[in-house]
Amino acid sequence: MKKGSKGVIVTEDNDVCRLLQFCPDIEGWPTSWAGEEIDITPGREIVEFLKPFLLYLLTTKLSPKTLRRYRDHMWKLGGEVIGSLNDDPSLRRKPVEKVIFDLLEEEGGPLIWPQITEQQQDAFDASCRRLYRFLQTVIDKDKIILKN
Repeated sequence: MKKGSKGVIVTEDNDVCRLLQFCPDIEGWPTSWAGEEIDITPGREIVEFLKPFLLYLLTTKLSPKTLRRYRDHMWKLGGEVIGSLNDDPSLRRKPVEKVIFDLLEEEGGPLIWPQITEQQQDAFDASCRRLYRFLQTVIDKDKIILKN
């Protein structure tokens, strides 16, 4: 991984292969979230923003089941970001990185309930907390304004 002007980007072929093994459908995530054609571009940006975190997870000693849970939660988070963009069109003017970071808190992610159970929300929040901590350590805050 290498830092770029818009955060962390994937640059090594090996990383791409590992990511595709872990998330074979990742290129289809933007389409799965899209309610309209306008959602595809931010969906792709969300995927690019989440890739370094997904790769980081592969370097941990987490069990395959836990890794799959994190992956699935990142897919769910992406859908929530697209939902936020549709609920508040003014968010489309902000960088997707800021929209994601604004949805995250130290305590977790956006409230999905009542669509999911409290136990599922707790697990989703745990994944979002880990993403939040990861972002705190890798994002060059001088280049991406994440908090006001």
